[in-house]
Amino acid sequence: MKFQTSFRAQRGVSLIFALLALVALSLATLALVRSVDTGALVLGNIGFKQDATVAGDQAAREAIAWLKANAANLNTDAPASGYYASTKELKADKTKDAPVDVTGQQQTVANRKLVDWSDGQDKKCPYAAAGTFGSCDLQSVKAASVAGSNNVRYVIFRLCASAGNSNDDINNSCAQPLAGSTSASGRGLIDYSTPRFSTTGGPYYRIVVRVLGARSTTGFTETIVNFY
Repeated sequence: MKFQTSFRAQRGVSLIFALLALVALSLATLALVRSVDTGALVLGNIGFKQDATVAGDQAAREAIAWLKANAANLNTDAPASGYYASTKELKADKTKDAPVDVTGQQQTVANRKLVDWSDGQDKKCPYAAAGTFGSCDLQSVKAASVAGSNNVRYVIFRLCASAGNSNDDINNSCAQPLAGSTSASGRGLIDYSTPRFSTTGGPYYRIVVRVLGARSTTGFTETIVNFY
């Protein structure tokens, strides 16, 4: 009789250990599945980042080609082509205007200007909450040279205070590269005919590319170019 009682007690202890082992195995399985899912997500994000970078580079090249092909008409806006001859952040009297927020996440002021990245160009900018921006009138253009499933669009801003002649220093002001002059006057010598620095080319252009990929992931690239 005592032998049967001890045997039953041993079977009860074995059952407890078996249940503990089962719980431990279940937890280990869950941790492994979670680790694999996280790894796959990270690899997916890295893959999209690389894909978006390549697509952004292609779109930037297309934008540069457009600038070269339209070099004679860059003093005026061409919204249908995603081109603006100024930064769009200054008013006609050169006073500060509402800032341009190309990503929708760089500014918090309620009057900010957003870029319409939609294919329909409906001026709604659903990627930003209603009431958090002043306008959605800046148009973008689809990068026709980029194949694949990514939706790639770009917009170009000439870094000038206003549209018009970029060499008109009285009525316009543009960001341009400077270079030292080899025939500059010496220190202490006042000679305005030989400036120490001079501009070497045209204004800078800012190309912003937006890549919309799988799972609604979004990437932006920005390129600054100048033509000598």
